[in-house]
Amino acid sequence: MKQVTHRQSSASDSAAAPQPVRDRYPDALRAGALLVVVFGHWIATLPRLENGLMTTTDHLLLVWTGAGVLTWLLQVVPLFVFVSAAVSADGAQRRLDQGQRQLHWWAGRALGLARPTVTYLAVLVAFVLLAAYTGGRLLGPLNHSLTVHLWFLMMLLGVQALLPLSVWADNRWGLKAVAGLLLIATAVDLLRAGISSPGELLELGARVTANGGGIGWLNAAVVWLLPQQLGIAWKRGRFSGLGCGLALLLLGLVWLAAAVASGYPVAMVDGAFGVPSNLLPPTLALVGVMWVQVGAALTFEAPVRRLLERRRIDRTVTILGALGMPLYLWHKLAELPAAWLGERLGLPIDAGIPGEVGFWLGRLWWIALCIVAVAPVMIAVVTFEMRRKRDVVSATAAPVILAGGAALLGGIVASLALGALPGAIFGLAGVAAASWLLRVHPQPPASALDASLSKQKEAESSSL
Repeated sequence: MKQVTHRQSSASDSAAAPQPVRDRYPDALRAGALLVVVFGHWIATLPRLENGLMTTTDHLLLVWTGAGVLTWLLQVVPLFVFVSAAVSADGAQRRLDQGQRQLHWWAGRALGLARPTVTYLAVLVAFVLLAAYTGGRLLGPLNHSLTVHLWFLMMLLGVQALLPLSVWADNRWGLKAVAGLLLIATAVDLLRAGISSPGELLELGARVTANGGGIGWLNAAVVWLLPQQLGIAWKRGRFSGLGCGLALLLLGLVWLAAAVASGYPVAMVDGAFGVPSNLLPPTLALVGVMWVQVGAALTFEAPVRRLLERRRIDRTVTILGALGMPLYLWHKLAELPAAWLGERLGLPIDAGIPGEVGFWLGRLWWIALCIVAVAPVMIAVVTFEMRRKRDVVSATAAPVILAGGAALLGGIVASLALGALPGAIFGLAGVAAASWLLRVHPQPPASALDASLSKQKEAESSSL
């Protein structure tokens, strides 16, 4: 949801400076990726019932190894980063040309994500305290499921903090900057694997994932910077077209096949901690997913743009774009009432394992319950967000911004590590502190507000 707005200072200014037509294709890509994330998360959560009551949950990847291939499409974080970079590239270049401070822009982005996250964690804390008081049974099985998705916010803000560097690299080297990042990511995995002879390359994936994190954590930055660098290059027309899209698709599929053959895990998301992973830390296998998704974005660009010319589809994309941040934050919370409804109605939300009769029917029931549960939540959240003050000027002092960023990072990490109980309590403290630190105190009067907010308008176009 857009948290920082830009308003024209006068009607005459608006008339004198016509607004450029917004490119709807990146919005459509993000809307599609958002739906993939939401439904993917719901599908992956498998409630387990005993005597009609949910006692625990499984992850789809832990009970069906074949589902790993599906994550080549469901792991859409590279696409999000790619599109966000493309949308933000022009604004970042203008700030560089005008000598504006990137840190101030980043503070607006961080504040725009911190404010709705405070609301989510506050409600989650209320659920946690109520569960602790009443002995709530459903919170336990879903404890970590309610906060695990917050990692994406941390990663996105991290790569966007380096956006000026990525723009500068594209200015200087073009697509060679992408190649450079790719070489660094490859070197990191080779060092992590301890490769000492060409023959050991055939076991690269197995050796990488067997050696723990170590130097591999450098790829937590490099691998996610790759789609950002590629998105800037795409925005500037360095590659495009159906032929290029098909070539990248083929490259991605060959890349993924070779990665799996060398021992990298098939799945591009994690079903549990402590198992061989392509995500903690990121590996070269994830780069194959990036090629596939970017290739698909180019391959289907022309037909999707034609569809966007239809008013109804364009309106749907606009609505999904406006609901992006709330839906991403709150869709996991819908699993609590969905589980409760499934129990009360006696629906087959525990459908066994893949291959058994009724498994996918049970998945459909579970998704339907999640949709029913998330609808009133979204209405309440959107109503609240529309009524709260939206014109908030972000902080300008570097020490305060850095302190706010650290508080935001700490709050998200606490929520991820500890789950809803007690992680949401510690997370709320950190994110609330960030929300306070990342804004100007006191806020400027209305007469000065427009000028301050106009410097932050790019924060809108790159929001979830």
